[in-house]
Amino acid sequence: MQQRRLGSSGLEVSMIGLGCMGVSFGYGPAGEKKEMIALIRRAVERGVTFFDTAEVYGPWANEELVGEALEELRGQVVIATKFGFRLDPAGGPKWVGLDSRPEHIREVAEASLKRLRVEAIDLFYQHRVDPEVPIEEVAGAVGDLIREGKVKHFGLSEAGVGTIRRAHAVQPVAAVQSEYSLWTRGPEREVLPALEELGIGFVPYSPLGKGYLTGKIDAGTTFAATDFRNVLPRFTTEARAANLALVDLLQRVGGRQGATPAQVALAWLLAQRPWIVPIPGTTKAARLDENIQAAAVTLTAEELLEIDNAASKIQVEGARYPEHLEKMTGL
Repeated sequence: MQQRRLGSSGLEVSMIGLGCMGVSFGYGPAGEKKEMIALIRRAVERGVTFFDTAEVYGPWANEELVGEALEELRGQVVIATKFGFRLDPAGGPKWVGLDSRPEHIREVAEASLKRLRVEAIDLFYQHRVDPEVPIEEVAGAVGDLIREGKVKHFGLSEAGVGTIRRAHAVQPVAAVQSEYSLWTRGPEREVLPALEELGIGFVPYSPLGKGYLTGKIDAGTTFAATDFRNVLPRFTTEARAANLALVDLLQRVGGRQGATPAQVALAWLLAQRPWIVPIPGTTKAARLDENIQAAAVTLTAEELLEIDNAASKIQVEGARYPEHLEKMTGL
């Protein structure tokens, strides 16, 4: 698979990465450990070099699984993880708030290094902006870890332009990760132009709309009790029915390309900027292969224009998160 450079940071990764959260958290019951380790290693065999995790996924279980899966492949891959939540080990465990105090960032880094079985974290994102801690202090804390050789690159997740600029002035930001897809296009207004100006890469998470843009979900789909899509406004029965026009668009273009809706959705993202690297996630080998093959799909200028024109006329129904979670984003 071709490589892409995340902005001017020098960090090169496969043009499609793998979001690992879903193998152990979020989308219903966790996958069987041996199968999920095999899935991650299969991704490496097929050219994926970029893997995304976080301490809060599980919590902790996802980092441990990714670390075990990639330990013997360490020289071939880049692992991104995240800090920024305060976790309560009792009753879950679960996250109970934001915490980006410099001393906590250091604690998370030390723990993540052990779980990932690495000597340095390749890319260390602030998972969500903490309004109680100036971003300059956050950037400075990560900068200290970089100088100590424990972290290689600094990233931000779901941060607004003002925060990105302030952080970048203290410690260069290699990448910003935010939700971005054909049905979540907020970053286009301000974030993408600012990243282009500053030389920062962009990593879209949920590039397939949490599975919706694959065409495998409709109004009648049911989710496991532990699947977090049950609480998302955009996944109500009514919203899923209303948003099928987007899937129809992807199917129409894919029919001409010999591509699936998921592949068209990923190819569309890849065409937006040469420093964009989406990280679709899956627990299924067939879906992994399908997503990877999207790297070979090239949409024509006419098809890109068709998609943009048609999508601009589609009103996406439903907020992407409940209100209390939406407030934690800077977009």
